[in-house]
Amino acid sequence: MSYSEDEIRQIVRRVVLRTLRNAPGAALSGYERPHRAVVTAEDVSQSEPGTAIQVPAEALVTPLARQVAMERRIALTSNASDTLNVQPNSGPARVVAIGCDHGGFEMKENLKAFLIELGYHPLDCGTHSEESVDYPDFAFAVARQVADGSAFRGIVIDGAGIGSCMAANKVPGVRAAMCYDQATAVNSRDHNNANVLTLGAGLLGNNLARQIIKAWLETDFGGGRHERRVNQIMEIERRYLKGR
Repeated sequence: MSYSEDEIRQIVRRVVLRTLRNAPGAALSGYERPHRAVVTAEDVSQSEPGTAIQVPAEALVTPLARQVAMERRIALTSNASDTLNVQPNSGPARVVAIGCDHGGFEMKENLKAFLIELGYHPLDCGTHSEESVDYPDFAFAVARQVADGSAFRGIVIDGAGIGSCMAANKVPGVRAAMCYDQATAVNSRDHNNANVLTLGAGLLGNNLARQIIKAWLETDFGGGRHERRVNQIMEIERRYLKGR
């Protein structure tokens, strides 16, 4: 038996609500309401960037939906016009944390100027010279800004981009992707909702790095079937945080 997209969406929502109703403490939080609306990342992605979505006061907004709203600078408001997330063009929604080791210093300085040209606010996490340093320190510094919500995206540059990607992905909530051309940049955003980008200064020139960053920042998360898979990735992380 085949189902339409609307039918599948309704089935997923029923499963989510049933799960929440059965969760410990659900009766205290109001999750027992059988007809509570659920706002997903797919719902948010259908709205134009910079607009506002009116959400029922009792609606459940998924964490991924909130992140997509922030990235697309979409305001989520309740029926009483209370803001549920960062307003468009304010707060961390235009902040990009950027860091590097000594091998990526020159490229980082070049890309900071480029981010300003694109209308973003670079948050420099170091390093600040070509003196030898250890890349994990700066990958962590950038990833922490993204995980804490101080920046909506992060960029880390080292010699090859590989080690920084590994280090950044150890921070809960971070999905770092090493990209080497525009196609991988677009894919990492569209399919994986990557929130940290790592680049190899020894492999890329400044012009190509700029093209990659522009494509990465301007590509929205595709949602749909990709949201399910990203949630599966994050569930693996949650298992280990629980000690499993």
